[in-house]
Amino acid sequence: MEELTQSIDDLRASRARVVAAADAERRRIERELHDGPQQHLVALAVNLQLVRQLVDTDPAAAKALLEELGADVRVALDVVREAAEDLYPPLLLDRGLGEALKGLARRVVIPVRVESESLDRHQPEVEATIYFCCAEALENAARHGGSGTRATVRVWQEHDAIHFEVEDDGVGFDQSAGHTGQGLMAMSDRLGALDGRLTISSEPGSGTRVCGTVPLGEGS
Repeated sequence: MEELTQSIDDLRASRARVVAAADAERRRIERELHDGPQQHLVALAVNLQLVRQLVDTDPAAAKALLEELGADVRVALDVVREAAEDLYPPLLLDRGLGEALKGLARRVVIPVRVESESLDRHQPEVEATIYFCCAEALENAARHGGSGTRATVRVWQEHDAIHFEVEDDGVGFDQSAGHTGQGLMAMSDRLGALDGRLTISSEPGSGTRVCGTVPLGEGS
């Protein structure tokens, strides 16, 4: 009975964390849209109004401003493209987990090697879970690993499950301190929703290894 009660409490806590994480993600997206694309679009609207005023009175100035607007539009498109990549990378949907992880590696601020040969396609929720867990692990490595940190991402299928490992050579951390970051907890919750599991090994000065497994049911 105690074990059942504990399992129910753990499930409730996990669901509460999922809801809180979803709310936090929505707030993050709102901030990024406000500070990024929205600000660019406001500036474009203002400059377009200026062009309308200059067309008849100063065509040369209007032409110069239009050239600036062209550059501003390209910047705005890049910002929107980056925001879309963060939400759900097109490569993940179109070409699968391996290619999406290679695209992710090119955007991370630390050197990353990806090993994901001969991966089959799987259900979108499986691929998305592994992708975003790897993204979180790489973000943690870049943020906390220290200067010169490098990372390797490995993904493979074995024994009716898909496995991933993100290993970095950063400063590591003391697991005995018992501090679990929100990012690691979010990864655990993501995997738990698919009956997967997460394991973490780290110690000061020896880097960090984040491993996960997702069982593949029929049709996964």
